[in-house]
Amino acid sequence: MGCKPRYFHAGRLTAASTHTHRIVHTTASVITVSELNRLTRIAIEKSIPSCWITGEISNFTRASSGHWYFTLKDEQSAVRCAFFRNRTQFMDWSPCEGDKVEVRAQATLYEPRGDYQLLVEAMRQAGQGGLYQEFLQLKAKLESEGLYLPDRKLSIPRFPKSLGIITSLQAAALHDVLKTLETHWPCVQIIIYPTSVQGSEAASSIRNCLNEAISRDECDVLIIVRGGGSLEDLHPYNDEQLARAIDASKIPVITGIGHETDFTIADFVADARAPTPTAAAKMAVPDRIETSTNIFGLRTRLNQLMMQTVSHKTERTDGLSRRVLHPGDSILNTKRHINHLSQQILLQATNQFLYKKQIFGNSSNNLNRHRPNIPAWEERIKKHQIALSNALKGVISDKKRISEQCIKSLKQLNPEMILSRGYSIVTGVEGNVLFSTESLNIGSMVEVKMFRGHFKATVNQAWNEEADQ
Repeated sequence: MGCKPRYFHAGRLTAASTHTHRIVHTTASVITVSELNRLTRIAIEKSIPSCWITGEISNFTRASSGHWYFTLKDEQSAVRCAFFRNRTQFMDWSPCEGDKVEVRAQATLYEPRGDYQLLVEAMRQAGQGGLYQEFLQLKAKLESEGLYLPDRKLSIPRFPKSLGIITSLQAAALHDVLKTLETHWPCVQIIIYPTSVQGSEAASSIRNCLNEAISRDECDVLIIVRGGGSLEDLHPYNDEQLARAIDASKIPVITGIGHETDFTIADFVADARAPTPTAAAKMAVPDRIETSTNIFGLRTRLNQLMMQTVSHKTERTDGLSRRVLHPGDSILNTKRHINHLSQQILLQATNQFLYKKQIFGNSSNNLNRHRPNIPAWEERIKKHQIALSNALKGVISDKKRISEQCIKSLKQLNPEMILSRGYSIVTGVEGNVLFSTESLNIGSMVEVKMFRGHFKATVNQAWNEEADQ
């Protein structure tokens, strides 16, 4: 592919023709036209091996069979060419009328018509042979120096705050990149470093823009983009100094140059290579929809874990509180339960609010895409917020009323409340509560506890009302 076109002098063909003439006279005095064409074809193919030939395409035709037929010409001569389907299928570009090309072909003769022609084996755009050789030599040189090793590559930040774009302001690739960034991650700050992307000064212009972006150090990641083109169009990105500047950059560099099948030296030394400019933009920033979904999923899991932890701790606290029978502890447990319920209500309300807020955010994104009636949706959201707030107030009010009823019931069961109604508690000498007179004797000492104060007394008389009856 990279060899220079080889040209042959007409003298060799003349010699071959002379040799053919000798063959004719030595084999037979008279031959057929078919035999003449066959011998001529053999002589041409033996005398002129397959070589590279340059010229301009004319009379280009694509047959239904998939074969290409055209004429290759220069200022003085022309020759017919045939490029068969089994070889055209490997072409990654289509020639047009008037294109300057280089073909590797075998000179031959089409025997049925006696037409001299070229059987094309490969085709490339004119002038690319030398450029491709330079590309391969520089690629091998930088590879031997280790510039392509993975440990030299910088990692691309997951959430860049600022992004630098090195390309031409008139390039269609810039429009595609900006549109992609607006769709995927609109919050990123974009700084454009305008440069020429084609011509003799393009390589130095790109290199100067890259060095300026590195020295200013105002971007988290840089992308170098350009639309598709020929090898000559992409040649500025095969510059050795540009490659070394990319390798020395302390800022991660992503390249999106040409199409998926296009490779340049800048792609090999960059920290990441994208097949197209649009793919480079997607590689540089995260997807906002995917990120939002992940955040919402993590938030949901966190809330579930919090609910499970609170529930587990509450169950353990309730289990411990059941072992204590003191009324004061029961009141304390009830208060704790009330506080737990309040926290659950608040947490549930917060989750509902965050969930509604997430739904509102997603709805807003969809509405922004389709230009909906935003004021109407805002009014609807406000109504939902008011309804949620009213519902929350109602739930808290019900729980507060239930708590007050529980406290009131507990107070009614307090022994001190019974004493306040005129009752008293009689205990024996050992402090045990007396329930009947059977355990009393005349002269026994007892202690009587009243609502306010207590006193000791001696039993002078005792009777059992059931016995009296």
